[in-house]
Amino acid sequence: MAQKKKSTKKVAAKAKNKQKTMESLSQTHGKEEKFEPTTLEQVWGEETGLTKYGTTDVNDYIRKLDEMNKSDLQAHAHYVGFVPVDDRVSLTKKLITEFKKYVSGFQKPSTQPIPNSPVTDEVNKILSEGR
Repeated sequence: MAQKKKSTKKVAAKAKNKQKTMESLSQTHGKEEKFEPTTLEQVWGEETGLTKYGTTDVNDYIRKLDEMNKSDLQAHAHYVGFVPVDDRVSLTKKLITEFKKYVSGFQKPSTQPIPNSPVTDEVNKILSEGR
């Protein structure tokens, strides 16, 4: 008897469903995300609102963008220095990436001293052989 052929469409659909989208993937670098404050406002914890974006917190900025309607979003993009586009999603993504670049200028990574580990006699012996 002849075996029934499997539909290639079903197999392709199953393989397509198993693939992960780029948005669901994330990349880590292993560094701790702590920053030292560089301005007095950051040290005191005061947000004066005098910055170009009104905040230095990404979540607050995203919340502000979500609350804006399309015309407010385009006006904000013009104020920040972008040519506002008609697509709300791409404009929001562009504003968020530029906000992150802007905020990173005010944050410097914290410097943690590397603890000196004691060197054993065996390691000192190996290192002294090259002298």
